[in-house]
Amino acid sequence: MSETTDTETPAARRTGRRRLLVVAGVAAVGLGGLAAAACTSSSPSAASVASCSSTSAKLTVAGSGLATGTPDTLTVDITIAVSGATAQEALADDDTSAASMIAAFTAGGVTKQNIQTTNLSIQPNYTLTNGKETLTGYGVNNTVTAEITDLGTAGTVLDAVSGAAGNAGQINSVSFSIKDIRDLEDQARTDAVHQAVSHARTMAAAAGERLGPVCSLTDTTSSSQGFPTANSSAGAPGFSAAVPLAVGSQQASAQVTVVYSLETGPTTS
Repeated sequence: MSETTDTETPAARRTGRRRLLVVAGVAAVGLGGLAAAACTSSSPSAASVASCSSTSAKLTVAGSGLATGTPDTLTVDITIAVSGATAQEALADDDTSAASMIAAFTAGGVTKQNIQTTNLSIQPNYTLTNGKETLTGYGVNNTVTAEITDLGTAGTVLDAVSGAAGNAGQINSVSFSIKDIRDLEDQARTDAVHQAVSHARTMAAAAGERLGPVCSLTDTTSSSQGFPTANSSAGAPGFSAAVPLAVGSQQASAQVTVVYSLETGPTTS
């Protein structure tokens, strides 16, 4: 068996070691670059958090929005007022008139779930003669509130109801509304946010600053939504067939407050 002879010279071995050191150095530099890139990629998040700190400059803007929709519900409030020599007689008359009125509602397509008695009272009636009160009978007031969801037939239903109630019936008020107002409220909120953002951009540009991240966004909308009510003092016999009703429109409003951080630098659109 022949022996292997090492023919590499000392100079060649030194050159090889230098090459290994260079490769290792390049690898180290590459790993350091990856670490630096990782730190750089996480820095925007850290900067965003820092820019919303208690000591950073901020811009607070408010926005208001409106949205318009078409009413889909008519609420009518009707009172039956009758008198009788006795409480039982007055109640019997009231029962008859109220039953006829409710039947007219249901015949017009109003469900029983949308008809509610909202007030019932019985009180004695007196007359004053020569300073002395004399009992003359009893009065009964019975108030019924109904929601009509088919506005196309609402006028006809009101005419039928007023006819059924007779002279004892009194329409106190009618009011239009939107049954589910949530979609309209969300549209108003969207409009309010757009207005707030527009205000913020304009103000930051005028101040020579640029907007940072949103630090907070608050809905300051009032929880109640009011709708106009049309009051009527006319008695039931004053209506003619198919009472004309103007539906009009309803509005929902919203208010928001937005807090931005401000960053020094060229303004952006």
